[in-house]
Amino acid sequence: MEKLYESLLQGNKDWVAKKLKENPNFFKELAKGQNPPVLWIGCSDSRVPANEITNTKSGEVFVHRNIANMVVHTDTNMLSVLDFAVNILEVKHVIVCGHYGCGGIQAAMSHKHFGGVIDNWLRNIKDVYRLHNKELDEIKDPVLRDRRLTELNIFEQVYNLCKTSIIQSAWEAHKRPHVHGWVYDVAHGLIKDLNVTVRDQSEMHNIYKIDF
Repeated sequence: MEKLYESLLQGNKDWVAKKLKENPNFFKELAKGQNPPVLWIGCSDSRVPANEITNTKSGEVFVHRNIANMVVHTDTNMLSVLDFAVNILEVKHVIVCGHYGCGGIQAAMSHKHFGGVIDNWLRNIKDVYRLHNKELDEIKDPVLRDRRLTELNIFEQVYNLCKTSIIQSAWEAHKRPHVHGWVYDVAHGLIKDLNVTVRDQSEMHNIYKIDF
């Protein structure tokens, strides 16, 4: 355990040395501030690091991660990140990226009692299942059903973002950001665009539109 702990610190030193060798001014430039054009809302799964799988540099992607890439309207952490990204950083794109083989999705499909707040969090995913249970119940293969729920969950989280006054007020004032849904396949490393991009209120159900 102690060796693992120490290896993380050594890994940091190795990374710093590599960056300075590539560009002696790397950290001086990075310290000047950030201006990322993208907010990434992804899963906390250790296999899905946003910068690595998109081959982007430090400072190019603003990131929020939680179990199963959820957008919950009572989650002040997520809303604070969203508000900062949209209104202060003025990001042009918000991406919800889930991934196949997500433990949160699989746990939500079970009836297991995990205890603590995990059960409360998973209930949000179960709500997505309930909305789409007719389609999902027709899929007999449990792996394929999990994959489809992963996709449907991404759709719903994209729409949950668009229901917020943060997104809608930015659309009204600045015609941005565009909100997208992607899914990452851990088995081969590729990201798939699910073609669920929302650009303004016209693409939303009328009941969720806010008048400004």
